[in-house]
Amino acid sequence: MTKPPLTLYLAAPRGFCAGVDRAIKIVELALDRWGAPVYVRHEIVHNKFVVDGLRAKGAIFVEELSECPDDRPVIFSAHGVPKSVPTAAQARNLVYVDATCPLVSKVHIEAQRHADNGLQMIMIGHAGHPETVGTMGQLPEGEVLLVETPADVATVEVRDPAKLAYVTQTTLSVDDTADVVAALQQRFPLIVGPHKEDICYATTNRQEAVKAMAPKCDAMLVVGAPNSSNSRRLVEVGARAGCQYAQLVQRATDIDWRALDGISSIGITAGASAPEVLINEVIAAFDAHYDVTREMVETAVENVEFKVPRVLREPA
Repeated sequence: MTKPPLTLYLAAPRGFCAGVDRAIKIVELALDRWGAPVYVRHEIVHNKFVVDGLRAKGAIFVEELSECPDDRPVIFSAHGVPKSVPTAAQARNLVYVDATCPLVSKVHIEAQRHADNGLQMIMIGHAGHPETVGTMGQLPEGEVLLVETPADVATVEVRDPAKLAYVTQTTLSVDDTADVVAALQQRFPLIVGPHKEDICYATTNRQEAVKAMAPKCDAMLVVGAPNSSNSRRLVEVGARAGCQYAQLVQRATDIDWRALDGISSIGITAGASAPEVLINEVIAAFDAHYDVTREMVETAVENVEFKVPRVLREPA
């Protein structure tokens, strides 16, 4: 039986970013240096396949520092942590390694600098997301106000409209964030923004590739986890850019083949915490069902690399 033809558009860049790559490497190097178990506060990155792989090597994932024993190293996830967490680790003399993405750390530094200059912070982000919790936790309670939408901007109560600055979660939709920033600037004309936008290069690049790919596709799949903010934004960006059917899948077994019946083209991309092995698994599933012609949609080339902390680079 002949397989139906399908054009498979592959977005580039896609998948792992430098911050995720570094965070995973930190856990692996910590296991090499100190042996198992190594404790990790919160999922190191938002991907079940990655987390399960590290768990099999001896990483133990916990939600709070109080779940970690005194005699084993602990790693803080790529999303960042409130200031209270390293303070508590130091108080217990714990060996800890901070795997916070350097681009998230940049936002933390920015928030502290604005606070030092007497400005109250407004954070554009998703309530409850670990990155938002970590950034808001850099300053005392009440010093960082959270807004998610332009509607939130209309009701936010600030101390002094003339002494405000804003930061953003690094994994947001570029377009949605622009709407919230515009609302902030309209209501608070003196608000101070970042020198360079906080949304990270990897989030921006993956969204741009999806925008270029989406109009060509009958359907689009984003390989990523349901709790991955940047993966979910890619689905939204694809739908908004003209793709009729845009869905998130964790791996090939999640593909809804009935929903894809009759398509002649599909776009595939992946969130910044999805490993290439899962992307290849999804591509292989399409190879099995269709006579596939592949086309790359490349909008940027990434060559960013972040060093691991010095403690893991020095000989034991």
